[in-house]
Amino acid sequence: MTSRDNAIESPRLGEPYLLTPGPLTTSYAVKEAMLRDWGSWDDDFRAMTAEMRTRLLAMLGQGADDFDCVPMQGSGTFSVEAMLGSFVPRDGKVLVLANGAYGQRTAQTLAYLGRDHVVLDKGDYLPPRGDEVAQILADDPAITHVVAIHCETSSGILNPVEEISQVTYAAGRKLLVDSMSAFGAIPLEVAQVRYEALVSSANKCIEGVPGFGFVIARKSELEAAKGNSTSMSLDVHAQWATMNKTGQWRFTPPTHVVAAFLEALRAHEAEGGVEGRGARYTRNRDVMVAGLRELGFETLLKDRWLSPIIVTFFCPADPKFVFSEFYDLMKAKGFIIYPGKLTVVESFRIGCIGQMDEHVMRQVIAAAKDTLAEMGVKTATPPARALEERAKLAA
Repeated sequence: MTSRDNAIESPRLGEPYLLTPGPLTTSYAVKEAMLRDWGSWDDDFRAMTAEMRTRLLAMLGQGADDFDCVPMQGSGTFSVEAMLGSFVPRDGKVLVLANGAYGQRTAQTLAYLGRDHVVLDKGDYLPPRGDEVAQILADDPAITHVVAIHCETSSGILNPVEEISQVTYAAGRKLLVDSMSAFGAIPLEVAQVRYEALVSSANKCIEGVPGFGFVIARKSELEAAKGNSTSMSLDVHAQWATMNKTGQWRFTPPTHVVAAFLEALRAHEAEGGVEGRGARYTRNRDVMVAGLRELGFETLLKDRWLSPIIVTFFCPADPKFVFSEFYDLMKAKGFIIYPGKLTVVESFRIGCIGQMDEHVMRQVIAAAKDTLAEMGVKTATPPARALEERAKLAA
């Protein structure tokens, strides 16, 4: 957005902006779409489901005809579990690439599912690199699948999925991608990055509301998935087969959420699709990061690894800085930020996604400046240990 006249409308109900990786601030039109009731078996709702699936597949670009889209009720984690339980055979073995909470959650999910797995644990934020993955695959021929987190929102790092994909398929294995907080804003076109399936959810970069996720997978993998799942509700093959036969969800769908998501998908297309949405989020990030750095805040990640989804900042070393107080004062000014998830040093996170533009980000900077003054914090400079941690990434 280049002028105030073209700026995104602020929340009509006066609620705070959600500077989080989802749920996020949605448009009034998306909220308004939920005012009507829909019959889950009715032809009108079946048409809505079909349109939603078609629009999501279109984001894959060239080669999308080899894939299909299967929406699944529940949060994004439900869809991750559905993907893992449906596409990893019961005698398969998974290499999980973890550098934050969501990689660790994938490993935990596989343990629940009884699927053999190993974890490449890179700690809080270091990226898994292709040469490491290639070595592990060479050393362990039993591994059948690799799972990568596209954007790990624990730190805000954008992981190198293309590099990971190349070594995975060079070794004759299959890649599954958790693109929960990236799909719709960061390209994941199948002509550029090879994978068997990805998952995301309604309340992320497409700017819908919570209630369902979706699995986008190769049709060949969907066909081969029959009988893999140990869950009735989370069986992607069964959901896919039913939808293709009847146009219906197997169990009660979140009808209002689907209606809202369709409105969000149309707005996404009008903004320029993945490229347009990603450009706005990138501008949000750049303006916000530059402004907070001027106040003395430091990002966990160097610019190379910063995603346009969410950014982690170190907490200031000043003893007067208390995150809970900072949070409450920012909320009072209309901005809900996100606690940090780092284990070594204190941090907090600010999201760049949702119905926000660079004008809102400038308001965030002003609010942070005023809040530091109210708290009596003279500088937002982090402790030396934080910068030592960041130096590990450069190494």
